[in-house]
Amino acid sequence: MGVTNWLQSKYAHGHWSLVIDVDEFLIYPFCDTRPIRALTDWLDASSIKSFSAMLLDMYPKGPIDAFPYREGQDPIEIANWFDSGNYAINKNKKFGNLWIQGGPRARAFFHDNPERAPALNKIPLVKWDRDYAYVSSTHMVLPRGLNQVYDEWGGEKASGILLHAKFLDTFGVKAAEELDRKQHYAASHEYKAYHRHLKDNPDLWCKWSEKYINWRQLEILGLMSKGNWA
Repeated sequence: MGVTNWLQSKYAHGHWSLVIDVDEFLIYPFCDTRPIRALTDWLDASSIKSFSAMLLDMYPKGPIDAFPYREGQDPIEIANWFDSGNYAINKNKKFGNLWIQGGPRARAFFHDNPERAPALNKIPLVKWDRDYAYVSSTHMVLPRGLNQVYDEWGGEKASGILLHAKFLDTFGVKAAEELDRKQHYAASHEYKAYHRHLKDNPDLWCKWSEKYINWRQLEILGLMSKGNWA
C-alpha cells in the first residue's frame, strides 16, 4: 500500500477519497437517486470520517467460462448472482476493524480451510488526512478509530457494498498471471487455491444464490444499511 498511501498523502489531504480496484463497483444507499457527493455531504454533517463497504463476490449462473466477457461490457450483466448469506464476522483485536469472510470464494476455493479465505471487509471511502494510512489494501486504516464503522451496541451505521466482478471467463488467465508474479500476501496462497480448483471449471451458482437487483435488496438481506441517513 506504499504507493497508494503516498498518493493519498500528496493529493487527497482534506478531501473525501474513494479507493477501489478496477473490478469493484461501489453501491451505497440511494445510489440510484443521489450522487456520491450527497453521501459525503451527509457524512461530513454527521462528523463521520470513514465509510465501509463489504466486498460482494459476483458470479454467473453456470461455469465461469461459459459466458465470454466483451471489452467494455458491464460485467454485472454476466456476473449477476451472489451469496445472500454464508458470512462469518470477527473483530480484529489489533486494529479494531471487523474481519468478514465467506461467500463463493470461501465455499468453493477454501472449503477445506475457511479461516484462510480472503477478507471481504473494506473501508474504501475516507475523509483523508496525510497522517492516515491504509493497512493491507483497504481492509483497515490507521488511526484505528477510522475502523469503527459499525455499532458495537447492536444498532446500524450506514454502509455500502462493493460488487466484485471477479468471476468472469478471464479469471483463470488472471489467476495464473498473479501466481507467476508472486506479489500477493502469504506467498500467494489465495491464488494457489484458485489455480488448484479452476481446473475443474467450477459453477459457483447454488440453490441459495440471489440475483442482484438493487441496493434496497442488499439492505433487506442485511448486507448493507442506510443507517440514519433519511
